[in-house]
Amino acid sequence: MTALAFDQPDLGQRLAALTDEQLDDATFGIIGFDDATVVRRYNRFESQAAGLSQPSVVGQPFFTSVAPCMNNFLVAQRFDDAQADGAALDATIPYVLTLRMRPTKVQLRLLALPGAATRYVLVQRQP
Repeated sequence: MTALAFDQPDLGQRLAALTDEQLDDATFGIIGFDDATVVRRYNRFESQAAGLSQPSVVGQPFFTSVAPCMNNFLVAQRFDDAQADGAALDATIPYVLTLRMRPTKVQLRLLALPGAATRYVLVQRQP
């Protein structure tokens, strides 16, 4: 298996086929959630970077319990709009994480494919 890259074009399709152990090999954060925004996948990199254990995050509502700082028009609304339109979402945006940490500049990649069971927020931290 080739390493996952934050900016790789087919990443939305690849993530669905990977095991949780394979997601743990990524060098960026991966958070996968279902249509009800409940976190179903949370990789080791993001767990360590955010200081939140996988068991404390998986099964929790993403935009209200895990990352309320992303519950806005820049992030959550894009997923809602894509789902309502039946459209694919693949957007990379600069962002500043503010919850539970000092403000941290990151790149977020928002991924959703029509009909897919899991949608993803990828987090690339700045060096």
